Amino acid sequence: MEFVRNKTLEKLKYDLVRDNLIKYEDLETAEQVSEAQHVNIGQVLISSGIIAEDTLLKFLESKLHIPYVNLDDYSLDKKCLNYINLNNAQKYKVIPLFEIEGILTVAMSDPLDLFAIDKIVEDAKCEIEPVISSENAILKKIEEYYTSASSVGQIFIDENRPKYDWREVLNNEELTSSLSDEHIQKLIRSILKQAISDDIHELFFEHVPNGLSVTFRQNSQNVSTGDIPTILVAPFIARLKTLSNLDPTVSELPQLGKLSFKVDDMALIASISAFPTIHGERISIKIYKPPKKLEDIALDLKKINIIRNAVQKPGILLVCGSGLSGKTHMIYSILSDIADDTKNVMTIESITKYNLENVNQCELNEHIGFNLDKAMRFIEFQSPDILYFEGINTKEGLDYFTSLVFKDKTLITEFLAENIADLMKKLSLSEFSMFKSLLTCLVFLHSKDSIEVFDKQALEKYFA
Repeated sequence: MEFVRNKTLEKLKYDLVRDNLIKYEDLETAEQVSEAQHVNIGQVLISSGIIAEDTLLKFLESKLHIPYVNLDDYSLDKKCLNYINLNNAQKYKVIPLFEIEGILTVAMSDPLDLFAIDKIVEDAKCEIEPVISSENAILKKIEEYYTSASSVGQIFIDENRPKYDWREVLNNEELTSSLSDEHIQKLIRSILKQAISDDIHELFFEHVPNGLSVTFRQNSQNVSTGDIPTILVAPFIARLKTLSNLDPTVSELPQLGKLSFKVDDMALIASISAFPTIHGERISIKIYKPPKKLEDIALDLKKINIIRNAVQKPGILLVCGSGLSGKTHMIYSILSDIADDTKNVMTIESITKYNLENVNQCELNEHIGFNLDKAMRFIEFQSPDILYFEGINTKEGLDYFTSLVFKDKTLITEFLAENIADLMKKLSLSEFSMFKSLLTCLVFLHSKDSIEVFDKQALEKYFA
């Protein structure tokens, strides 16, 4: 994927030489490094010590007649964050400073990027006045301001209260389209609070005539819990997507994000999937709780020892079960159990569900072109001893990961299967013959209270 060039410096780089601020030879070297390392030339000039950042910024100020603003001690007007979403702020290296009489002043590291300015004008729907600031300073301010603004907030569960209903928040608010972000976040918190209270791991938002339906997935059944009124649908979806680091301006393409929040003293992560339909975006939330110790799951010592023995040698440990059976939770518990500083334990995941100690977790990012195919090309350079990959979607991926066993790797992965018979039917396909022969352990979750564990000897009898 092509890196984003600094159009301002590309235009003015030879003026740096003419003004005797840098040598032509240094400029040539910086250009070569810029191309090779896929970073913009301004970063190279500063990081290599060819020119001081302050000198470069003052040079741009004089050439462009655009004011330079030092953001180090600058306090932003937080209300202006609504003009530019987090994705665009990070993408274009910009941050809004203040708005006066319909003119939004924006700090930019590349004030000649007309495409970025057009995009900001389109989203903010007002006139833009750019100022020059350091790229690093802008990124620090983005981290400082957008991170605090993109927090769901604390959720508290009252165990003495028999039943909580998220719709109580609607009854306590005057419903208008101009409700503040905090009011919308309160609504998001209330829905998450009821989901946690009801032990729900998956919920959906779908467009209906009256607004946006809120549906909980409970015991493999969809249960409607009420509707968000039409007047709140647009701000609700926009805020939920912003909190999940998704682009709220994009609704025609699928997006996958992550929402972090705290319930009492427990840190939780939820994956957020936005998917376009003819009725509008359908949003799915999957909530992941911290992993438990293997001893605290429905496993006796014999089953635990089978799992622990399997990961000590090359082979494949397969975790199976139906949807929402707890496959990912089980895998995270296994990873927590086996991870220490003597082995390189790595993961390849679409979304990391919990930060695991002594585990090098890798999160794919399709938005920048970092997909499973690219991970496969480079993962061996990291020399993993134990590797968890979330799922196999292609024959090429199946063959590649299977081949790692012959390089003394231990692999952990998961399959979706309703029961053992369903799994055996899937594994009977010819393309799984090698994969099947390398299985050293199978963990099958029928439910959170019913888990079967098979060692290699037992599996060989099944597959005979």
